[in-house]
Amino acid sequence: MPMHKVKIDFDGREYSLETGRFAKFANGAVMVRCGDTMVLVTAVCASEEKPDIDFLPLQVEYREKAASAGKFPGGFLKREGRPSDHEVICARLIDRPTRPMFPKNWHYETQIVGTVFSAEPDVDPDTLAAVGASAALIISDIPFTVPFSEVRVGKINGEYVINPSHDALKDSKMDITVAATDTSIVMVEGESKEISEQEFLEALNFAHERIRRLNGLQRQLLALVSNEKRPCADKTIPEEIVKTVENDINTELNEFVHTITTKNARQEKRKALFDKALEQVNATFAEKEEYAEVKLDKLVTELLDNMEKKVMREMILGEGKRLDGRTTTDIRPITCEIGLLPRTHGSALFTRGETQSLTTVTLGTKRDEQMIDGLKPVYTNKFLLHYNFPPYSTGEVGRMMGVGRREIGHGNLAERALKIMLPDQNEFVYAIRVVSDILESNGSSSMATVCAGSLALFDAGVPMQKPVAGIAMGLIKEGDRVAILSDILGDEDHLGDMDFKVTGTVDGITACQMDIKIDGLSVEIMHQALEQARLGRLHILSIMNETISAPRADVSKFAPRFTVMNIPVEMIGAVIGPGGDTIRGIVAETQTDINIEDDGTVVIASVSFEAADAARKLIEALVRAPEEGTIYNAKVVEIREGLGAIMEFLPKKQGLLHISQIAYERTENVGDILKVGERVDVKLLEITSDGKFRLSRKACMEAPEGYVERERPPRTDDRRDDRRDDRRGGYGGGNRGGSSDRRPYNRDRR
Repeated sequence: MPMHKVKIDFDGREYSLETGRFAKFANGAVMVRCGDTMVLVTAVCASEEKPDIDFLPLQVEYREKAASAGKFPGGFLKREGRPSDHEVICARLIDRPTRPMFPKNWHYETQIVGTVFSAEPDVDPDTLAAVGASAALIISDIPFTVPFSEVRVGKINGEYVINPSHDALKDSKMDITVAATDTSIVMVEGESKEISEQEFLEALNFAHERIRRLNGLQRQLLALVSNEKRPCADKTIPEEIVKTVENDINTELNEFVHTITTKNARQEKRKALFDKALEQVNATFAEKEEYAEVKLDKLVTELLDNMEKKVMREMILGEGKRLDGRTTTDIRPITCEIGLLPRTHGSALFTRGETQSLTTVTLGTKRDEQMIDGLKPVYTNKFLLHYNFPPYSTGEVGRMMGVGRREIGHGNLAERALKIMLPDQNEFVYAIRVVSDILESNGSSSMATVCAGSLALFDAGVPMQKPVAGIAMGLIKEGDRVAILSDILGDEDHLGDMDFKVTGTVDGITACQMDIKIDGLSVEIMHQALEQARLGRLHILSIMNETISAPRADVSKFAPRFTVMNIPVEMIGAVIGPGGDTIRGIVAETQTDINIEDDGTVVIASVSFEAADAARKLIEALVRAPEEGTIYNAKVVEIREGLGAIMEFLPKKQGLLHISQIAYERTENVGDILKVGERVDVKLLEITSDGKFRLSRKACMEAPEGYVERERPPRTDDRRDDRRDDRRGGYGGGNRGGSSDRRPYNRDRR
C-alpha cells in the first residue's frame, strides 16, 4: 500500500492521519499525530469466520510505551508488564463506541491495538487512539463503514475547551470524553464539579461539532485508499422454524414477560420455554436433510431472544409497564444500612431492588498512597475505589482470577463520582480506600457502588462536602415512540437502546457514563433523560439521608489518629538520622507511622494516642537544644568506675555524670547506684565552651540536713592544671570533696 497522509488544523494544532508506512501486514494501520504525540493503531481480523459463536469476538488493547515520554519503566525488570488500570480504561474508551458499530453477524476474530510511541505532556493520547481505531477499521477490508471520533471537553473560565492539557484540566469544571458519528453521540464518560444538566448538553454539542471535523479527516484518508470490504451477509432464521416456535410458545412467552417480575423466576421460565421450543424444533426439523449441519439450539436461542425483546419493548412503549411491574419513572425499593462491620473504619450496605453493594472504607497513612508511574511525572493517589463483581452476585459459577476490565471501568466511574466531594487533602490527611463488593446484581451495580460508597464514607467520619448518589437510565425507541426508563434492570439494559449512568449531588452532576446502541438520539430525548435522572437522583439521596445525612463527628477508634507538628527544616536530617536509623528507631519503639515533609511538617499516625504522644516527645527531644538548668530524664549508657556514668539526656546527646554528682553521699562504686539502661533525672549544670555537657543527679535530690556545698574553684583551660588536678585525685582520684573542676566527658571525642 502506498503511503498516504491527511491533516487539518484542529484548534491550533496540526492533527494528522497517516497510513502505508507502518505495520503493513495489518488489515488497517493508522498513525495518528497531534503535536508531538503519536499513536499507532492497527486493526487485524482472522482469515476464517467462527460460525459457532453468537457474539462479536472483538479484542481491544491500548499500551503506553515508557520510551514515548523518555522514561524507563518502573520495577525490577525495567520493561512494560501487564496493562495498568489507566491503560485498561483507555482501551474501554475505544471498545465501547466501536463494538456496537460492527455488523451484527460479524464473527471473525478481530483485534484493535493502540500503541503510544511518542507522548507530549500537553496532548493526551487516549482520544487519538480512538480516532485511529476508527480510521484503521474504515480503510481495512473489515465491514466497518461509519467513522466515529473522540474528543475531551473541559470548561475553563466559563469557556468550553477541546482536548485541554493536563494542567488546564486542573482548573476545569469538567473532564468529559465524547465519541460520536456525524449523526449521533455513541459514548460519553467523564467527571464534573456539580455541573447542571444544561451545561452537560452544551458540552456534548460543543464536542459533536469538533468530532464532525475529525470524521471528515478520516473520510479524506479513505478517499486515498483502495479497499474492498469483506462480505457479511445477514443471517436469517428460516421462516418455518420461526412459525413453529411462535405457534408453540408465543402465548406462554407473552404471559411470562407480563407477569414474572423477579430475575431468578424469569431465568427459570426462560429455560423452560427454551427446552419446550427446542424439543418441538428437533422433532420437526432435526431429521430434515437441509438442517443436518444447522445448530438448531443456537437458532432457538436467538429466536427466543428476539421474541422476548419484541414483546418487552412493546409492553413498555404501549402499556408503560416494565418487566418488574414498575412505570418508566419508578425507582426500585431502597434500603440503606451503615456500621455493619465492627472492625472496619466505615461500612454500608446499599440495596436497590435486586442489586446490592456491601462497601467498606479504610483510612490509611501517607505510605498507603498509591504511586502512579506512567507517561506523566510520577505522582501519588490518596483516594482509591475498588469494585468487585464475584460470580455469585448473579447466581452463577465462575473462575475467580484477576480483576476484569469491567470491574476496573465500573470502579473508575464510581471513584470519579465521589472524589469531587472529598475534603481538601491538607485538612483531612488520610489516604482513603473504598471497596465495593457486589453481593447481588440485577442492573446498575456501579451506581449502587456510588451510593454505598457515599454512605460508607460518612460512616467512616470522612468530612465529605455532600452525599452523592447515582442512577442508570435506559431507553426504548421504535420510530417516533420513545420511553425513557429510570433505574434500569439488567434485562432492560440488554434489550434496550441506551445505558446512561448519571451521578451527582442535590446541586449537580459529578460523573457520567453513556453508551448508545442506536443512531439519531435527539437533544430533546437527552434533555428528558437528564431531567428524569435528576429527579431519580434526588429521590435516592432523600432515602440515603434518612440513614445518615452528615459525616460522623469522628473517625473509627480503629483508624489511625494523626498528630501534626513542625520542626525546623535544618533539623530534618537530625530526626531522620544516618540512613534513616533515627526515625526507624522511633517508629519501632512507639509502633507509629511517621512522615516528614520537606517543609518540616511531621505527621505521626497511630491508633493509640499514648504511642503518638511518645513519638512526638522523642522528636521534640531530638530537635530541642539543651538548656542549662533544665532537668532531663536521662538513660545510663555506660558505667565508668572511678569516673562516673555516661548519660544520654536527649536523643543523640550525651554528657558525663561525674562520680561527684551522683549523690550527696560519697560514692565508692558507681555500679552500686546506677545500672546501664536505667533512667534517672539529671540536671544540666553547664554547657562548656567546647560543647560538652556537665550533668548532676544530686542536683535533682533534696540535700541532707546541714549539708553545705563546697565552693568550686575557678575553671582553667590550661592542660597542665588539668594534669595537676588528675594527680590530686580529679578524674582518677575518686570523690575528693563532692565536686570537680575537671572538664566533663563528651562522647563526641571518643
